[in-house]
Parts: sequence; C-alpha cells; structure tokens
Amino acid sequence: MGLGSVLGRDSCRSCRDLRASRHLHASPWTDRHERRSRRSVGSSRFAARPRRPAGMSAVPDSSVTDKVAPRRMQRSEGAASAQFRVVEGRTRLQRLHQSGCLKLRFPRLPRQQAEAILINSSGGLTGGDRLAQDFTVAAGADLTVTTQACERIYRASGGDTAHVTTRTTLEAGARLVCLPQETILFDGGRVRRTLEVEAAPDARFLLCESLILGRELMGESVTTGHFHDRWRVRLGGRLVFADDLQLSGDIAAAMAEPASLGPNRALATLVAHLPDAEARLDGLRGAIGEDGGASLVGGVLVARIRAASGFHLRQRLVPVLSGLADGPLPLVWSL
Repeated sequence: MGLGSVLGRDSCRSCRDLRASRHLHASPWTDRHERRSRRSVGSSRFAARPRRPAGMSAVPDSSVTDKVAPRRMQRSEGAASAQFRVVEGRTRLQRLHQSGCLKLRFPRLPRQQAEAILINSSGGLTGGDRLAQDFTVAAGADLTVTTQACERIYRASGGDTAHVTTRTTLEAGARLVCLPQETILFDGGRVRRTLEVEAAPDARFLLCESLILGRELMGESVTTGHFHDRWRVRLGGRLVFADDLQLSGDIAAAMAEPASLGPNRALATLVAHLPDAEARLDGLRGAIGEDGGASLVGGVLVARIRAASGFHLRQRLVPVLSGLADGPLPLVWSL
C-alpha cells in the first residue's frame, strides 16, 4: 500500500505545494546530478559540431592567401619639443614635450646658458622610422643642443626611408649652438633629414652636421643607399641659405670622384651667423686647410670639411667649433 492511500491524496499541504511547483520532493543529490548531466551534454567532446559546407576545402585557397598584405614591421617614432627663456639672468626650460623613442636630458652647467642632450632610445634609424625635433629659444636666451651618441643609419628593407625633421626658432638676441654628434651611414641605409631655422635678424647660431660612410676600423664600406640632407635657414623671414646634399644609387662611385670625397669617408657642414662673420672668414679658411672650404653667403658663414675617418674629422672640427662658439664645447665632444 502506498503512502498516498494512507494519508490521502491531498492530506499533505506541503506535498501539494511542491507538486504545484514541480519539485516533487526532489533530493539535493538529484538536483546536482541533473545539472551535471545537462552541463556534460554541451561540453562533451563528442557533441555534434557544425559540418563544413559542401565544396569548401580545409586548405586555404592560394589565390586568396597570395593577396594578403605583408606584415608591417615595427618602426620607431619619436618627438621632442622644448622652449627656453631667460629667468633671473639664466636660460631656463619653459616647456617640454617628449614621446616615443626621443628623450631630452638637461645637465646642470655653471654657466648661464642651457644645454639639451638628445637621446634616441631605439639605438639607430632604419627604413620607416620617423623623428621630429622642435626647439624655441626666446629673446636673449642661450641654448646648446647635442646628442648622446652618434646616430646610426642601418640598412633599410623594402625601400623604406627614415625621416628626421628638425625645426628651430630663435627670437631677438637669442643664441643657439647645435652640434649633434656624427651620423654613421651603413651600406643600404636610407634617410631623409630636414633642418629648418627661423631666426631674428640679430640672433646668433652655429650649426654643424657630420656624416661618416661606414666605420673604417670595422672594415665597412658604403656602396649603395640613400642620404638626403635638406637645409633651409631664414633671417627675419628672408631665405639666406638653402642646401640639398644627396647621395643615392652607387654612392661608392660618386664619392670616389676628386671633386667629391675622394679617398675620404667623412664630411662635415657648418653654418654660422655671427656679428663678426666677415672678420672670421680668413681664420676659418686657415683652420680648415686644403681638405675643405669656407664662404660668406648672405652674411652667413658656410664651410665644409672632409677627412679620412670620423676620428680625423673630429680632430679638425673641435678647434674650429670652439673658435666659432667662443666657448667650451659640450663634454660629449671631448676627444
């Protein structure tokens, strides 16, 4: 005899409530077992999976894969911008912005001028890299800019070119000495650099860029590549110096010409705007010697020096730059 016949069908109110709610005195073990069974159906590795449509192959179509764009390699990008002004008789940093692989450091100097050292944390440039630098020197301020180390232009892949843009603005009575260390161009390297200077008529500046074609002690030589150096200097809005130095294609053959580098592999370009520029011209020519020359163009001193190696070039540059700067050079320029 069942329990229901003894107590009656509706004798237990709790049973009626449970039946109405479809629990029917289910035990906790039963609930857990049912939930586990429901989960196992969906998670089983033998569960039915959607079938591949008819006519579709498991191997990708070569006509589709061939059209996939090549993966773009990671490239370095950096920007540095700084403004300087005079505060209590000393040149101080007013505003600074830096991003990416470019950093600026400012050593403490006993002198009244400021010094900024550019650092490229990527270790060099290759095709597709982009750097942008911007310096503003307010009225009466005095700034020296240099780099932590020589810049290296490595072999570019795929014909990409590295781009470096430098802009400087000099207000009335400002002074700028821009002396980055040498740039080493490796075989197959590609770079395009642009230097733009906007200076007040009474501003003073000394600019120098050096180029070395491979490292002599490492037995390196540069036969192909692309190097384009573009200079634009304006005084009071008037263009006073424009220069485009370009080495492209068969660099070794072009540089072997006597009117070019000849047996040398290092070259430096100097541009200076000084109050007594004309009086300094003869002394500058004597210091440069036969492997170079100097001219006065629109009130601006322009000089080029060539040497057998980077070390010999720096040996000749240090006394020339010290004389034009009327003071000591940055410590990183020490021989």
